[in-house]
Amino acid sequence: MSRYRRARVPGATYFFTVNLLNRRSDLLVRHIDLLRDTVRATLMRHPFRIDAWVVLPDHMHCVWTLPAGDADFALRWKVIKFGFAKRLPKTEVLTATQHARGERGIWQRRYWEHLIQDERDYRHHVDYVHLNPRKHGLVDRVADWPYSSFHRAVRAGVYTGDWCGDDGTGGCVVGC
Repeated sequence: MSRYRRARVPGATYFFTVNLLNRRSDLLVRHIDLLRDTVRATLMRHPFRIDAWVVLPDHMHCVWTLPAGDADFALRWKVIKFGFAKRLPKTEVLTATQHARGERGIWQRRYWEHLIQDERDYRHHVDYVHLNPRKHGLVDRVADWPYSSFHRAVRAGVYTGDWCGDDGTGGCVVGC
């Protein structure tokens, strides 16, 4: 069995991709209020800063900054994934392995994480998060996707409301 090693730097900023096991599901947006409540509860017990977040039907991307001296993003993901899953009705079919491990069969076991290296890398990943609904063809304009921190970033003056709009203009860094 391979031993996957993650970069753990206290107080660092990370990009994450977390997927549902069933990539054809709309579970995350169908239960968006439950997901939001679960993230809020996790923030109360295990603080971190949400720099960017987008929730799509079957996966989510986010950029987090952990508190100084803290590198335990794995605990936060465990709490979020478990807290969300335990409050959903049990409708999924489990494999024998999932059943033996006490899993719900909702999430992919692993997730992708990337340690942000510098300001350019940060900007690229935050833009990627916000552009993702358009990339997947869910909307024509980034501003039209409701499950994104893009709207907060517009209010803060980070983006204009038409960033990566219909014609692909508006200062998009990652290529609309």
